[in-house]
This record gives sequence, structure tokens and C-alpha cells, in this order.
Amino acid sequence: MNAPTLQDGIDKAGSAINLLWKPGVKPWTVPVVKPEFVGWSEEQDAWRSGVALSDLSYHMSDTVIEGPDATRLLSAVSANNYENFAIGQAKQFIPVAADGNIIVDGILLRESENRYTLTGVPAAQSWVKYHGATGGYDVEFSTDPDSSVRKDGDPKLFRYQIQGPDALDLVERAFGGPLPETKFFHSTMTELAGKPVRALRHGMAGQAGYEFIGDYADHEAVKAALLKAGEPLGMVQVGGLAYFTNGVESGWIPTPTPAIYTDPELADYRNSLSLFSYEGQKPLNGSFFSENIEDYYVSPWELGYGRSISFNHDFIGRDALLRAKDAPRRTKVTLEFNIDDVHRVLGNDLGHTLTYARHRVESAGDLVGTTFYTALIGPVGTVLSLALIQPEFAEPGTEVEVVWGEHPGAGTAPDADLGFPRIRATVQPSPYDEYARTQYRLNRV
Repeated sequence: MNAPTLQDGIDKAGSAINLLWKPGVKPWTVPVVKPEFVGWSEEQDAWRSGVALSDLSYHMSDTVIEGPDATRLLSAVSANNYENFAIGQAKQFIPVAADGNIIVDGILLRESENRYTLTGVPAAQSWVKYHGATGGYDVEFSTDPDSSVRKDGDPKLFRYQIQGPDALDLVERAFGGPLPETKFFHSTMTELAGKPVRALRHGMAGQAGYEFIGDYADHEAVKAALLKAGEPLGMVQVGGLAYFTNGVESGWIPTPTPAIYTDPELADYRNSLSLFSYEGQKPLNGSFFSENIEDYYVSPWELGYGRSISFNHDFIGRDALLRAKDAPRRTKVTLEFNIDDVHRVLGNDLGHTLTYARHRVESAGDLVGTTFYTALIGPVGTVLSLALIQPEFAEPGTEVEVVWGEHPGAGTAPDADLGFPRIRATVQPSPYDEYARTQYRLNRV
């Protein structure tokens, strides 16, 4: 018997939304990595005011794309500019469906002329591999899944992230001096503890930093060297719980719903995916409910990826993405929750508040947007949420309400009055972190 496909799952459930709607689901956490080292808030504060070490070796999938047609394939399936893609550079990978909505983003690193590594959740990698296999491209793929999927053995790569105001000081201490001048999202090959590592100029919480990438066999030696260099600076290791909150302040909306579930032209693609794939199991929940899965799709324009989109080549979704360039669309904002309402609704012990639920954002009882990524940020003193809302409500200082609850799904009207409590929130810019908003991408050294 053949294993069930994503399309089989949709057909059996009656719709994609019936398949994916799972009220009350708990957020996924980093496998292998210790949940906490010194505490949620203290770890969050480390990347804001000191220096933090995050171990990213286990929660992301890596796919190597290699061969004479690697660049041609990637150019055909994404909106990125490949004319100025230097060896050693990384880019936010932006694959879109024919309707111009995003599949899922990722980080694409060009290792050599004909070799790239795509890192992140598997959906973007599945999209590339499918088109590579069906489009007649001369490419080969090698995928190392994340550790929740990999049942045995270690990952192929280690990936350590150093970030915070003291990150560059730590790097100088570890390497005995500054690394070669490296632009944002570019990398340089170097050595640490006698082991070869790639130093990628990057950071996930809006602060300066690096990711150090290398053969997993060397991970202990490299980590030990980083920990030793960080001791005089009071470096804090970030656990698997707090790590997943760092994008809230830097304005990155993770894991959007892939725009693949309804297009008849993608039936073969859905049949190529397992029902137990990311696309078949990534849950939806929250107070915002729609019978139409397309209401959960998002555009790269809405996600803030406009600066990375290039129309200098043909790619899937190009025409739709171009038409949407100047069309009205939702604005990405940060919602700062009223702390009194937070305590009233969530209780005084907020614990490890983190959710990817799609909650309704309302003004005067009318739906004006949805949340995507909500977390308690201890150093801020309240809960923050990344949301997409109608432009007329996006001005900082605007007051809105977040409907906090779990819609039961099919069989109940999307706008039914279910008695859910409201949490007052104030619209703030995205990124919320001022450094991320004003300096992060300007820092080129």
C-alpha cells in the first residue's frame, strides 16, 4: 500500500483547512537543545544587552543543491536576484506560487559556483526539489532533515549563533582578533580551535552577530572555544524555549502557510508530498478561522521582503507578484499587549508564553488583521505579537484588540460570538527592536 500523500489527506478531510485546523496545539520546540539554561527572560535579555550563544544545529533542515543547473533552477523557482549572488553570500530565499504568495522562506547560502545550501523548514526545500526533479535540471540534492525527523545519528553540520551588543567583542576574544571585514549576510572561511568554520555575518534578534557553521564532528571543540571566550563577558546560552521568541522583536514572521493547497495546477505537487510532511502537519489554530485556506496565505510584500525581490528574470509567480507590488495589502506591525489585560486573560504567571496562533485583531468589533507570532518578552515586560493588519490601523500608537481564544473549526461560523476575552494592544513598528529597525542591515562590517 502506498503511503498517503498530502492530497490524500486533503481529500479525506474534505478540505485543507479541515486537515490543518488543530485548536489548542502547543508550539514546536527545539529538539535536543536544553529547554532553559538560566531562564526565559534572562536568556532573552542576553541578546538584547550582552551576548548570547544559540545552538541552531538541530531544528532546521538543510538541502544541498549542486550541479551545472543549480543557479538556473533556483532562479526559476524564486524571486531572488542571482546576478549579484556572490560565493559565500547568503540570501533570504523567496519562493512563490503562481498566485504570488509565498511558499516558505529560508536561508540560501552560495558555497561555490554550482553549489548552494538551503536551510530552514522543509517546505521551501521540497518546492525546489520537486521542480528540479520534474523540470529536467542537471542537479543533485542531498537533504539532512532536522532532528525531530532524523531518528538516528547526528546532523551533518553544527551551527552556533553569537549575537548581542557584545558579540563582536566575543568574536575577537575567540579568534585572537577581528575577523576579516564581512558584509551583512556574507561569510568568510576561517578556523577556530584548529577546526575549519564558516563565519556568516548574521543575527536573529536584531543585534550584531555571527553564525559559525562547520562539520558536526567538530562541534564540541568549536563550542568549547566560544564558551571560553564568552566567560569574561558573561555570555548566556539560550535554551530551546527562549530561542523561538527572538524573531518577534526583529520582525520576522516564521513558517507562513504555504500557498499550495488549492491550485489545481499543483495537484501533482501535493501528490508528491507525504501526508506526514511539514505541509501536511503544520497546524493552524487561534480565534481567526476561515473555511478558505487561501485566507491564510501571505505575500512576500506583506512579510517585508520587498528589498530582496528582483524582476530581472522569469520565475514562478513573477507576474502575480509584480501585479501585487502596488496593490493594497496588509502591513506588518508589532502589537504591544496591555499588561493588565494580559494578567486578566492569561494569569499572573505567564510562564513561557509563545504561540503561532492566528488570533483576530479587531477595532470597534471589526476584523482588521491577524496575529502570526506572539510571545512574552521578559525584558520588555509584556507580550508582543507580530501581526498583519489593514494599513489604516498600522500607525504606531493605534489602539486595537486581540481576540484571545481557540475557534473550534468547521461547524461553527467564523464570526460566531464565542465569548472570547479581548486583550487591548497598541500598534508599534516592526521590527520592534530599534536597533533592528534602524541599524541592523546598515551594519556592513
